[in-house]
Amino acid sequence: MNHVSGTRQRRSIRLKDYDYSQAGAYFVTMCTQNRACLFGDVIDGAMRVNDAGRMVQTVWDELPLHYVGVELDTFVVMPNHVHGIIVLVGAGPRACPKSGRPQGAAPTLSLPDVVHRFKTLTTKRYTDGVKTGGWPPFHGRVWQRNYYEHIIRDEVSLHRIREYIANNPQQWALDRENPANQMRGEP
Repeated sequence: MNHVSGTRQRRSIRLKDYDYSQAGAYFVTMCTQNRACLFGDVIDGAMRVNDAGRMVQTVWDELPLHYVGVELDTFVVMPNHVHGIIVLVGAGPRACPKSGRPQGAAPTLSLPDVVHRFKTLTTKRYTDGVKTGGWPPFHGRVWQRNYYEHIIRDEVSLHRIREYIANNPQQWALDRENPANQMRGEP
């Protein structure tokens, strides 16, 4: 609580003074609001995405088509979260989402920009799916307000994170984002 204004201030989970627009690889995790399982199920250690999960995968895959300077690496859609590696490949102008053409001398995209655009696009398409495709409605928001990130600093870390992402469906029974674990009181 800010004692001067009486308003609550959110604590940032980003590294203080780190420039999240600089070139590099970033491991991100984005969770649905209230851990709602909107994107499919894990069956026998394999993720079975539903239409909403396929949409999330499509939006992820299309990010580099619309945003210059963004490359993607390993990615997985889970029932209520996603894990992925976003690679910012240096300075480049922001792109217009509809045309993919640069908008001029705008600043480069930062990691928060990319995550925000991913969440915005998937929320719009999910809302359309609720209205026209009978997808389960969500309460308030599709995504939690924030996201988790980790700066990937070397090849060893990159390979370890790729394995973690690829093996995530097999670990669902133990995953702290699995609502069944919350009901059993597990961390």
